[in-house]
Amino acid sequence: MQALVAPRASFAQLRSFEAVARLGGVTRAANALHLTQPTVSTQLRELSESLGTALLAPAGRGVQLTDAGRALMQTVTLMFGHWHEFEEGMADMQGLLRGSLRIAGVTTTEYFLAQWLKPFLAAYPGIEVDLAIENRDTVIRRLEQNQDDLAVMMMPPQHLALSSLAMMDNPLVLAGPLGHPWSDKKKIPLKQLAGVDLLMREAGSGTRQATLEFLASHRIAPRIRMTLGSNEAVKHAVAAGLGLAIMSRHAIAVDPARDGLSVLSVAGLPIKRSWQVVWRQDRRLPRVATVFMDFVRGEMATAQNTIAP
Repeated sequence: MQALVAPRASFAQLRSFEAVARLGGVTRAANALHLTQPTVSTQLRELSESLGTALLAPAGRGVQLTDAGRALMQTVTLMFGHWHEFEEGMADMQGLLRGSLRIAGVTTTEYFLAQWLKPFLAAYPGIEVDLAIENRDTVIRRLEQNQDDLAVMMMPPQHLALSSLAMMDNPLVLAGPLGHPWSDKKKIPLKQLAGVDLLMREAGSGTRQATLEFLASHRIAPRIRMTLGSNEAVKHAVAAGLGLAIMSRHAIAVDPARDGLSVLSVAGLPIKRSWQVVWRQDRRLPRVATVFMDFVRGEMATAQNTIAP
């Protein structure tokens, strides 16, 4: 057998590079890896010198990948994926379910995803979860780069070959401030939405996309007064009387008054959507992710049996 040529880069250097490339800055990477900033900077410099090329370039307050850096990032992503599979295989050989579950969720999932994970982690204490909560565009990019085993979102992208499992209803409701004139009326005609100021999430948001598609299907041209970057910002703006917003019911307190909101009754609403767990069809689902999906299916079946008449 021909001897393999050992790489000139160390695992620690590649790990630091991956974190900087993914997070966009040395400081953020150092914090995520629990290392000092000089340590990460030194590892990046030594990696660049060993390869004889620049991997990162300054970009504002952060960094961006050079052409060589993008090529290395693709290689590192594959390497870490194979290493992840190796660790799981070794755990299986030892009869232990260990390893990590890499899962990403769009921002609204922060209101419930931890509750999904809690019983799973209680049943499998040897598993570590790497959870990323990002906007929809970032979650899609992470799927493209194979950074996660699973992703949770409402509207999966069409350009990726994905398997999916619908997990939970995600009704999109119309929220207004407390005391709004519509709050004491049972059914407001949907066409009246054409005459009100609407607050929406940023472009690329699944909620925004679903809302615009719904309004377009009813030939309603929305009057978008403000675009905001988070559910909390939308709720505060609605509560302040700046406009109304169609948003996930999961993002609003069980008692909407706690958020200073009213859920308004409008014909045709809520928009019916569901939360889905998705994974890439061209990648083997890791053992830990497979166990998680089996666990979730079991939890869903139990819940359905519980509420069945």
